[in-house]
Amino acid sequence: MMFLRYAVYRFFTMLLTLWVVSILVFAIINLPPGDYLSNQIAELRATGQAEGVAKAEFLRTEYALDRPLWEQYLIWVGFSPGPNGFSGLIQGDFGWSFEFDRPVGEIVGDALWLTVLVNLAAVLFVYLIALPLGVLAAAKSETWVDYTAGFVGYLGLATPNFLLALILFYYGHKYFNLPIGGLMDPVYEGQPMSWPKVKSILLHMIVPTFVIGTSGAAAMMQRLRANMLDELSKPYVETAKAKGLAPAKLLAKYPLRMAFNPFVADIGNLLPAMVSGSVLVSVVLGLQTIGPYLLAALKSQDQFLAAFVLMFVALLTLIGTMISDMLLVLLDPRIRYGGRGA
Repeated sequence: MMFLRYAVYRFFTMLLTLWVVSILVFAIINLPPGDYLSNQIAELRATGQAEGVAKAEFLRTEYALDRPLWEQYLIWVGFSPGPNGFSGLIQGDFGWSFEFDRPVGEIVGDALWLTVLVNLAAVLFVYLIALPLGVLAAAKSETWVDYTAGFVGYLGLATPNFLLALILFYYGHKYFNLPIGGLMDPVYEGQPMSWPKVKSILLHMIVPTFVIGTSGAAAMMQRLRANMLDELSKPYVETAKAKGLAPAKLLAKYPLRMAFNPFVADIGNLLPAMVSGSVLVSVVLGLQTIGPYLLAALKSQDQFLAAFVLMFVALLTLIGTMISDMLLVLLDPRIRYGGRGA
């Protein structure tokens, strides 16, 4: 019952935080002078294209860009009626992309689930690699195992993702016949899900998963090793050894459990870091994720598309943080649901 109350509390806290983030995102997006349409109007007037100017002016009115910023924000979120009534984020209308001349929902529809799929695969890769290597490096401290794991970790941190992508792009295709670019064969794009399409996606995900997850796995491995070494040096470990507890059981029962807290807490930062950090990788590998769309939207000041992508990354951050908080409460009895009185 207490855990359920805590989960409900964290959910409403997440919604409140998301509302504050929406204000910050909208304000930051509108910091540069002008927008896509005002820049386009200036160019059209300079070239004497009166019809184009009239169309752009119509679009400014249609999407409430001629109103004060505070009113634009309320209409964008869906708190206030616009030219087409209540039609904002909370109503499922993500706005119009002036750069691609299509609704934002249509542009990011497939890209959203592909982004989530790629980054969830990368997170799974991070944990599968970092957990055993971090524990092994700490248990075999100052041996060749520790030095080898450390070398691999530093190599992963030092190699830029886009460079690793180019290397695997070439050698993966040359020696292992891995597909080049994209997240599926072009023949499956726009088609309903089927087993051949799933196999194509899984095959195309091998290189992006490795590239996106490498630096995260290296950093997490080093952090887990440091936490494990700190726990292994504490008096309770020596006491357990004196009582004759088997090394493997001792490692799993006490130090690993205590060192695991930061490992779980990283869930909240890992997903958004990978989404934002995979923009260049998505461009290099030609992935159909939201990364290239965000880059194009920021360059052209396509505010509705850019704002939605940033809100999506913020939502991933908050969901990841909520999950990590609840897992920490379950894993560590020292953590309480509320304040000092809980």
